[in-house]
Amino acid sequence: MADVLTAKSKAKKTSKTKYSKKTYLQWYETMLRVRRFEEKCLYGYSKQKIRGFLHVYIGQEAIAAALTSAITKEDKLVTAYRQHGIALARGLSSDSCMAELFGKSTGCVKGKGGSMHFFSKEHNYFGGNGIVGAQIPIGTGMALAEKYRKTKNISVCMFGDGAARQGALYESFNMAMTWKLPVLYICENNGYAMGTSVERTSNVNKIYTVGSAFDMPSEPVDGMSPEAVHEAIEKAAKHIRSGKGPYFLEINTYRYRGHSVSDPAKYRTKDELNEYKGKDPIILTEQKMVKEKIASQKEIDKIKDAIEKEIEAAYAFAEESPYPLGSELYDDNYVQKDYPFIMD
Repeated sequence: MADVLTAKSKAKKTSKTKYSKKTYLQWYETMLRVRRFEEKCLYGYSKQKIRGFLHVYIGQEAIAAALTSAITKEDKLVTAYRQHGIALARGLSSDSCMAELFGKSTGCVKGKGGSMHFFSKEHNYFGGNGIVGAQIPIGTGMALAEKYRKTKNISVCMFGDGAARQGALYESFNMAMTWKLPVLYICENNGYAMGTSVERTSNVNKIYTVGSAFDMPSEPVDGMSPEAVHEAIEKAAKHIRSGKGPYFLEINTYRYRGHSVSDPAKYRTKDELNEYKGKDPIILTEQKMVKEKIASQKEIDKIKDAIEKEIEAAYAFAEESPYPLGSELYDDNYVQKDYPFIMD
């Protein structure tokens, strides 16, 4: 009898989480891959292997992780220039992304795009856009194309809190609601745009409320939790796929580094930074998996080792890859006329 009671007691301690072990491990692996990739990018920049602008995704990894589980591979996605993590989450390889940062021909856009302009038609990933807010009308147009083709795919259009002040957003919101376009707008609000807090740029501090002006369903989301982000995106995607039109999510997150490598981030306090580091989604997810017996420490350590080797290999691949040929400078500037909607 005692043995039976002990077994029952152990069973009660076993995790009864809403999501499967596979999902948690997928989230953790995605977040850790992004974190280690970005850390290696900073190292490469310090060694002058990577030049130009560099905006890392450290701190915002829970959003990238949730995208892997909440949308389909057929859905289209476009985002801003802090985008390495989103590209990796969509399936672009660490090798091709690192090589792109090194400006090598083996990069995802043949070394011609750099940090801000990743692209992969194969993965339905349309950037990476260097102009603030440029991706908002692009994402809206992609949604119009999906509606025209009568697919069930959605267009996921991501932007930051700084871009949320662009006029293109309001025009896009109006068109999307008027035509009931299948687009999910996601504002990754990390609080500071380039370095100016949301509170100093507008009297509307709750960015999701902007959607109410267009009767667009809108809500805030805890961006430090992959569970919360997954649930919000899954709910929004279901609404959109049902033909009811667009949805707007303000996902509140935090970047642990400056806006770019040249930003010392003196506009925020150490106490604030430490507070958010206490919400680190990678650390908290690892702790939860072990505490609730979702996965063993051995399984987690195996993922850590694999990611470490993957990122080191990507760095070596980028270093060893050749630069693009000068003769290729004007290649890929124009699309071939193999689409029915391109007119003479």
